[in-house]
Amino acid sequence: MSTTAQRRVLLAAPRGYCAGVDRAVIAVEKALEQYGAPIYVRKQIVHNKFVVQTLEKQGAIFVDETEEVPEGSIVVFSAHGVAPSVHDEAKAGKLATIDATCPLVTKVHKEAVRFADEDYDILLVGHEGHEEVVGTMGEAPDRIHLVDGAEDVANVKVRDESKVVWLSQTTLSVDETMATVGELKQRFPLLVSPPSDDICYATQNRQVVVKQIAPETDLLIVVGSKNSSNSVRLVEVGLEHGAKAAHLVDFAEELDEAWLDGVATVGLTSGASVPEILVQGVLEWLAERDFGAVETVRTAEETLTFSLPKELRRDLRAEAAGKLAD
Repeated sequence: MSTTAQRRVLLAAPRGYCAGVDRAVIAVEKALEQYGAPIYVRKQIVHNKFVVQTLEKQGAIFVDETEEVPEGSIVVFSAHGVAPSVHDEAKAGKLATIDATCPLVTKVHKEAVRFADEDYDILLVGHEGHEEVVGTMGEAPDRIHLVDGAEDVANVKVRDESKVVWLSQTTLSVDETMATVGELKQRFPLLVSPPSDDICYATQNRQVVVKQIAPETDLLIVVGSKNSSNSVRLVEVGLEHGAKAAHLVDFAEELDEAWLDGVATVGLTSGASVPEILVQGVLEWLAERDFGAVETVRTAEETLTFSLPKELRRDLRAEAAGKLAD
């Protein structure tokens, strides 16, 4: 290992919770306070093991499918969004729904509906099976074609090459997505781009700062869960831009002291669904091993916030009004 005097941590900023994740997690917490346990959540509210475990302890019950929720119960839809068929299933089961879909994902859903109504073929750049992709494709299943990476471009078939548009999963690598879009434009010169970039601001910001610190980094630690697309992408981006090694961990306990052999500079960041307490745990672990010098590297300020789902806002307002009347 390097000498103690050389050891340092480059702490990425922004990192951790984005506005959509914050909104979704608070929505479940507020629902538990407002209506009492249990509150059912379809799929993981966000892709983070610690967050899910914490909410389970508070009374949230996570299910894979809507049909698992008892009739008449309350179900929260995750930040990744759902297809219209899931709303229909909830209605059939007489479920009260709270839609915690990230507004940036909702934007992509609305774009899909609009372009489908205008009779476009929609090329959705994303990863097969990801919950966000499943939800978006459900908006217009007859018009959306999934493109899972540049190597998948050759398989795309459309009805009319003059009416083709691309959209993307919000949590992808910016570079990887644009490489795929570049291949699509080679095949379809009249390809239309969405009115605004689909990749979410938080995903982009976290990748930008990792690109900046990676060339100086001997070891990049990304705090995040393995099913978190944006966290996995951060590991890939770090390695692509110069980090000598990179690892994804959920908790500080998963860190391996052998990773520090020969390391002078550790880069540290976290995915958009990771609470800051987990990053602090890693910093404490590193400090105990003489990596106590921490330099924050900031490339953007994030001030965006989203209001709670309308169903919750309505009931919270009604409760407040009732208290005032009393």
